[in-house]
Amino acid sequence: MAETMVKLRSSDDRDFEVEAKIANMSLTIKNMLEDLGWESDDSPIPLPNVSGTILEKVIDYCNQHQDDEPVQDDDGSKVDTEDPTGYDAEFVRDIDQGTLFHLILAANFLDIKSLLDLTCKHVASMIRNKTPQEIRDIFNIKNDFTPQEEEQVRKENEWAEDRA
Repeated sequence: MAETMVKLRSSDDRDFEVEAKIANMSLTIKNMLEDLGWESDDSPIPLPNVSGTILEKVIDYCNQHQDDEPVQDDDGSKVDTEDPTGYDAEFVRDIDQGTLFHLILAANFLDIKSLLDLTCKHVASMIRNKTPQEIRDIFNIKNDFTPQEEEQVRKENEWAEDRA
């Protein structure tokens, strides 16, 4: 028996046909399908917040992880600090910042926790052990604090400074 297929339409009107198993990795799509009583011959599900280029990457990621156990929501008490390996490491290695941030937005909108975790962890690794100025340089952020305001923020947040 052939797998049921789901049609998705990106914000730039590109259509993608994926197996229901892949589409259901997105809790947003899964809930839409259940709530709407979707049938396989229905029109594409519109994803107005996700471009075709990004949706293509999301689908690639989901295809690669379709047999993984679903990531459970946790209370945040256990932080996974392991660097990604294998496919995941390759997936985020050479990705440009614009694509990375659009992937984060798509993973959040589509509610794909494992992809959101991977992309956010990659951003965290980009800023790990960096000074505020280095972080501004990496993300092209303009410093709009006066020296006095910056000093005030430092005093208020002394507890967060490295004391090593």
